[in-house]
Amino acid sequence: MQITTEKRPPAVLRGAAGLAFAAALAAMATGAASAPAAAAGAPPAPSYDFSDCPDIPAGVDAADWKCEVLTASGPLTLGSRSIPALAPMTITHAEGPLPDGSDGQVWGALRSAATAVPGGLPGSTAGRSPLLALSLRPEYGGRSDFYSVGDSMGLFTLRFRVLGPLLPHNCVIGADSPVELHLKRAGDSQWVSKNPPVIKFDAYDDAFTAPAADGCGPLGRLVNDRLGLPAPAGNTITLSARYTFKTYDRLPPR
Repeated sequence: MQITTEKRPPAVLRGAAGLAFAAALAAMATGAASAPAAAAGAPPAPSYDFSDCPDIPAGVDAADWKCEVLTASGPLTLGSRSIPALAPMTITHAEGPLPDGSDGQVWGALRSAATAVPGGLPGSTAGRSPLLALSLRPEYGGRSDFYSVGDSMGLFTLRFRVLGPLLPHNCVIGADSPVELHLKRAGDSQWVSKNPPVIKFDAYDDAFTAPAADGCGPLGRLVNDRLGLPAPAGNTITLSARYTFKTYDRLPPR
């Protein structure tokens, strides 16, 4: 299974009024007085990998900064193609107070595998050639303003790399103008575990636009026709996610 990671140099986002996306999830979940204790005989909570935690700014208190790891998957409709379930995405970032007291965030990484597009490229349905296979792999789009107001969960941008035996590697949806997701919370967040802290939630966006794929070589028009791109409307994503965190003073030495 082909897996990618995209890490960027630390970019601290300042904003005294902003609440980080994942922190807001925790606040939502604390509508209950406290997280429930694990039931006897319950399966162990999933383990999370903190190896993508980014470096935090100089001069901050490691005990006040959290590395947050979120895993999410769900159905995607992009243009005229629907994928029942994207391969899980793992998103890592850090947050905490800056020396001047304002809120800060540092991007970490997005990891995901490719997911097959049903139907692939057009061709004979009988004895379909594997050369006609088509997959999408989400990648970080360069912006992640994880501020939350009510059910609005901020902004997150994605590119989708279009993969297939006949396509060049730089075939990408949103290469210059990434897909902008303005996710909204669906229902209540719930505690899965208190130790380690794990919170689950659902979110969706059914109003984003999807640009055309670029860099696809001679098959570019065929790819966009097959995917129904560009698509100004009709695109949807629904994510079921789990999120956890550790403070930087509790992370293992690098």
